Amino acid sequence: QVQLVESGGGLVQPGDSLRLSCAASGLTFNRYTMAWFRQAPGKEREFVAVTSQRTGSTFVADSVKGRFAICRDNGKNTVILRMNSLKREDTAVYYCAASATVIVSQRGFQSWYGHWGQGTQVTVSS
Repeated sequence: QVQLVESGGGLVQPGDSLRLSCAASGLTFNRYTMAWFRQAPGKEREFVAVTSQRTGSTFVADSVKGRFAICRDNGKNTVILRMNSLKREDTAVYYCAASATVIVSQRGFQSWYGHWGQGTQVTVSS
């Protein structure tokens, strides 16, 4: 069965950096679009970043553009989210998600993703 396991979360100060990792198993990784979503307390889960399976093209949400970057290593079945210049509003549980069917124009919509990790907490606080 498909498993997605996130790691790398923690407590950091504003302006710090973090690197989240998602290890995937039970799937043919290079056939899946991989994405990161996040859910802050009291808010709905929102799209953060995505990398497509075939082209490896990436797209990030406007709220994190210029600060976050996503990349994938098809040899290691891993997707990374690099987060720089963290802000308090980045505090959330970050989830890794996988989809074999999502089309490019819909990559930011979580309903397309059938596989999810358990999430990793990121807290930005001074």
